Amino acid sequence: MTRTRSLPSKAFEGCEDKRSEQRLLHKWTRYSSAKLEEVEETLLSALRKPFESIFVEVGQCVGTNDKIRTVALNRESDNIPVLLLHGLGAGVGLWVLNLDAIAEHRPMYAIDILGFGRSSHPKYDEDPIAAERQFVASIEAWRVAMGLERMYILGHSMGGYLACSYAITHPQRVAGLILADPWGFMEPPQRIKRKYWIRILYRTARKMNFYPLTVVRMAGPTAAWILSRRRTDITSRFEGIVPDERIVADYLHLVNAQKPSGETGFCAIQKNFGWPINPMLKRIDQIDPTIPMTFIYGSESWIDFEAGEVTKEKRSGCFVQVKIIDNASHHLYADFPDIFNQHVNEACTTYDKRINAQNKVTELVAEE
Repeated sequence: MTRTRSLPSKAFEGCEDKRSEQRLLHKWTRYSSAKLEEVEETLLSALRKPFESIFVEVGQCVGTNDKIRTVALNRESDNIPVLLLHGLGAGVGLWVLNLDAIAEHRPMYAIDILGFGRSSHPKYDEDPIAAERQFVASIEAWRVAMGLERMYILGHSMGGYLACSYAITHPQRVAGLILADPWGFMEPPQRIKRKYWIRILYRTARKMNFYPLTVVRMAGPTAAWILSRRRTDITSRFEGIVPDERIVADYLHLVNAQKPSGETGFCAIQKNFGWPINPMLKRIDQIDPTIPMTFIYGSESWIDFEAGEVTKEKRSGCFVQVKIIDNASHHLYADFPDIFNQHVNEACTTYDKRINAQNKVTELVAEE
């Protein structure tokens, strides 16, 4: 009896230790789920179209009872829906300048990728292949739960990488890809590979559990103030739709003030401070050739748009187009939302026409 009682006691103590650690972190970072909900609602209140705000249960994708935060518009449309996947350290709120326009002619879904924003924050595997599979499995579980047959996927930065990985694993569910300044395509340049000190510094940072957004959490109560002044490249883009310029800074702070989860998953699939372990260009031939691809880059972004041109060469005979928005940064969706939204909608319309043409050919063949 004594041994039987000691086991749950230890488990309870371990659970309490983790909760206590998380409470201390949240106390320092000033994280509040209620505050995050309030700030997100303020951002989404700028939308003109009605939207649904839901948490989709996806089961045991990574954790034990995972839920994915979802914002949905125009679900009544019969057209092929589009799914939006954000980049590292972001969330559904940063798409607010794009949601209305993209949902004009089709169902539109924006999610907080599992481990980010208001979605569940489970512990990702440290193995790069396993972690990538977990990301993909969570997207597929979400699709099944939503009852979607096929979809277009718009992915920004890390979201573009995951969109491609999902297309490799579930090609029958992807009607087209739109990749906005996608991360993770290129291998590290030789100048990075030759610098041994970078690898040493990176390994040291990993051993110390220093993640890309650790600095935001370390800044604690001053994080939002710092972000409002250091990340004006993002915050200033929303000045026309939010009542207070601090709203976006607060949002960026709160989505990253929690214990890292998706951030650790990202760290598992990258090395040497942001270079992919399994570059997507090496696997681009694994994406079904019938899946059309559109790359949209910002001319002033730190992402090299060479990946889009190389993809066109590697997928000769397939539909691949590359668009560049002049003077746009990595956050091109917020820099020039009208131009960005136009490129996205034109890509979707082009994909619609291709699919309709293919369906007509199939029908004619069946009649013969």
